[in-house]
Amino acid sequence: MSLKKTLMTATLASAIGIFSVPAFAAEEVKIGVPSWTGAQAIAHLLGAVVEMRIGGTAEMVPGNNATIFQAMDQGKGDIDVHPDVWLPNQESFTKKYVDGAGTVTLSSNPYEGNQGFCVSQDFAKANSITDIADLGRPDVAALMDSDGNGKGEMWIGAPGWASANVNEVKTRDYGLLDFVEPIRAEESVKTARIKDSIAKGEGYAFYCYKPHAVWYMFDVEMLSEPAYDPAKYTMIQPSDDPDWYTKSNVASKDALKNVQIAWSNSLAARSPAIAEFFERFSLTADDVSNFAFEISGKGREPAEVAREWVEANPERVDAWLGL
Repeated sequence: MSLKKTLMTATLASAIGIFSVPAFAAEEVKIGVPSWTGAQAIAHLLGAVVEMRIGGTAEMVPGNNATIFQAMDQGKGDIDVHPDVWLPNQESFTKKYVDGAGTVTLSSNPYEGNQGFCVSQDFAKANSITDIADLGRPDVAALMDSDGNGKGEMWIGAPGWASANVNEVKTRDYGLLDFVEPIRAEESVKTARIKDSIAKGEGYAFYCYKPHAVWYMFDVEMLSEPAYDPAKYTMIQPSDDPDWYTKSNVASKDALKNVQIAWSNSLAARSPAIAEFFERFSLTADDVSNFAFEISGKGREPAEVAREWVEANPERVDAWLGL
């Protein structure tokens, strides 16, 4: 039975008192929750739709990309869905589990992502910083050196992020290592450092991407980089080769990204209504930026933001459910 017919039947049955429990009480899903804010927002939005509109249960399971994809591949229901797959960043996983093993499905409804490096607008204007190469100027690097080790700090991403590996290679291949120290830390550390550096008038550079709450939280700007060139972009992830850093060479901007959800193929047999919902689910980059701002900018709980959005956008949710 299709999701649309099932929902209509459930509604009619509830009206005449046949069912005393939600129609999809047997439907359940475990949603992987990576560390970045956008992924957390989407994860809770998926969960809110499952619980509020499908009547199933959704459990949030924290994990990194490798853990989530491995669980989806196993198909035992430990983790059923990855809420925010960035391609080609996570291509090593999709090639292995989507194209190779055929155990994971990738959504065909992506939103667009853009990655780069940012500084505050004030810092850029005061020091004529417009391009990534400007971070290698000794005067700029000195202004970014908060710990006195002779190098300016630049946040490149959180531990476990595929993009952080790319940015570590970029820092080297852009010739910045003599001037810039690449830092990996949780995103909350980066956000606090941006706020602090702006308040103190200090220099700070960081990996940035759209969509993200940072564009609503601070006056920042993305630096230019050499245009994307496949000939200058060879990235091997640690999951593919332990010698990834040596064998990689990235000296151009990333291509624009496709970002979408992915789910275990076993979900369709266990929870068909949820799997049908995932097939129709789609967001825009503006949607995700707004979610992220509500969560990290205003300090709200992701679950609260998600449930509020579902209540305020019934027509879009109906479309996802095929109603």
